Amino acid sequence: MNTEKTEPKNCEFKPKTGSTPTAHTAPTSAATEQEQRLKTQMSKIKHKIAIISGKGGVGKSTVTVNLAAAFALHGHKDKVGVLDADIHGPCVPKMLGLKGHKLMGGPGGMLFPVTGKQGIKVVSMDFLLPNDEAPVIWRGPLKMRIIQQFLADITWGDLDFLFVDLPPGTGDEPLSVMQLIPEIDGVIIVTMPSEVSQAVVKKAISFAKQLGVPVIGIIENMSGFICPECGAKLDIFKTGGGKRVAEDLSVPYLGKIPIDPAVCIDSDSGTPFVAQNPGSPTVKAFTEIVTNIRQFLKVT
Repeated sequence: MNTEKTEPKNCEFKPKTGSTPTAHTAPTSAATEQEQRLKTQMSKIKHKIAIISGKGGVGKSTVTVNLAAAFALHGHKDKVGVLDADIHGPCVPKMLGLKGHKLMGGPGGMLFPVTGKQGIKVVSMDFLLPNDEAPVIWRGPLKMRIIQQFLADITWGDLDFLFVDLPPGTGDEPLSVMQLIPEIDGVIIVTMPSEVSQAVVKKAISFAKQLGVPVIGIIENMSGFICPECGAKLDIFKTGGGKRVAEDLSVPYLGKIPIDPAVCIDSDSGTPFVAQNPGSPTVKAFTEIVTNIRQFLKVT
C-alpha cells in the first residue's frame, strides 16, 4: 500500500504495512510478532478502560484526562497511562501540558510514552505530527495499524490503569481498540443530560454489548452549573439524562459532573482541573466516580 501522500511528514513512527515474505519467513510472521508484543505489553497493565461517547461535544477527553489525574492522585502516581486514540483530532497532550513533545526511541525499535503531570504516561498522534496544522488523512486500515502499534510498540511498563480516549461514535478507532486490547476491563460512556445525547448514548451501549465488552458505567458530564458566588444550581442542559439511560438499559451509573468554567481554563493551560481545585463540587464528583469505578473493578 502506498501511503506517501497521506502520512504526516517527519514522523519516525508510521503504520507498518507488513513485510515481504522470504523463503524462511511466513507471510504473517511480522503480524504474529506484533500481536505477541501487544499481548506482552498489555499483560503488564492491570486495568484497561476505554472512554467512549455516542456523539461529540460531551467533554469526553476532558473527563478522560481528569479521571486519569484523579486516579494518579488517589494512590496510583506514576502508574496511570492515557492512550489518545483520536487519530484525527488528538487533544490529550494539550490538556496535560505536553504540546511539542515527541515519542522517544528505545531498544529494539520500541518507543517510550511521554510522561506528564502526576507521572501520567501519554501516547498520542499529536506527538508524531510536524505542526498543529498538519491533518491526518487516513482511511480505516491505516488507523487500525497505528493504534495497534501504539499498543504493541510502546514500552508502557507496569501500570495500574490505562485509559483509552476514543473519538465519538462507533467507527474505526473504537472498533479497533475493542478488538485489539486483550482482556479489556470495559468502557465508560460519557454523555450530557440533553435528550439528543441520551438517544445516541444508547447506540454506544449497544455497540459495547454487541462486542461483548462490559459497560463499567455512564458519566453524565455538564450536569448543571453551580454558581461560584452564591452556590445556586442552574440546569443549563437539563439533568438526570445519564441516570435515566443507565436505569433503562440496566447499566451502572457512575455519577454526574457539574459545569465549572475553571475546567476549560485549566485544560487550555495544560493542567488537570482535579489537581488544582481539591475543594470544588466538580472535583468531589470526580472523586465519587473514581470510587464507583474501583467498586466495579473490585480494586482495593
